[in-house]
Amino acid sequence: MIPFLQLLSLFFVTSKMDDEDKNKSTDYDLSSYKRGDLLEVPRTLFTHFGIYLGNNRVAHFIPDILPVFTKNAEAVAKMVTNNRLILGVVTKAASVRVDTLGDFAYGSEILVNRTDGLCSRPPLGGDEVARRAEKLVGPCDYSLLWYNCEHYVMYCRYGVAISYQTYQFCTAVRRIICSRMNAYLTALCGMGVMLYLGSLTLLNTAATLLVAFTLWMAS
Repeated sequence: MIPFLQLLSLFFVTSKMDDEDKNKSTDYDLSSYKRGDLLEVPRTLFTHFGIYLGNNRVAHFIPDILPVFTKNAEAVAKMVTNNRLILGVVTKAASVRVDTLGDFAYGSEILVNRTDGLCSRPPLGGDEVARRAEKLVGPCDYSLLWYNCEHYVMYCRYGVAISYQTYQFCTAVRRIICSRMNAYLTALCGMGVMLYLGSLTLLNTAATLLVAFTLWMAS
């Protein structure tokens, strides 16, 4: 347990300077945003999304490790730093929460409604979008691939829970896994391991060739 706590402490310390930089206040022109707008900001390794509710409030679905360790509402309500977010992704601890534009943006530029040109469905009315976003506020099951912040905002604004980031990621992984080169390497590694272990049986050989053949056919 002690090594884990030390590692956890080290994780928080290593990016302390980055978090302090992000905590610096940034002024945003509230007149640029309308109730029901879909907002997005670059954050860490991905883009984060939220729904503007009006009056400097943004509803967004965000992983956060802090509620796992404390019930202090004041501490949990503070800006979710990158450390809290990343550890929340790992533990799948997340909730839909309402923050200010500054806390949501985390010091980054805010982009508005760029998904309108990507989604085949027209956006719902601004009030309906905001009502959907507000209705889901609270703890929620999180999945990096199957239900993340983008799924949440797409459901609120268009009525369909999809994620273009997830699609692009899965497409890239599929290309890597199903590449012809990977098929060759799988077959060679499998044969090499079996020869080294001295277990080159007909069954093992057939299984290895079947995996390689499947990857080849999918490439």
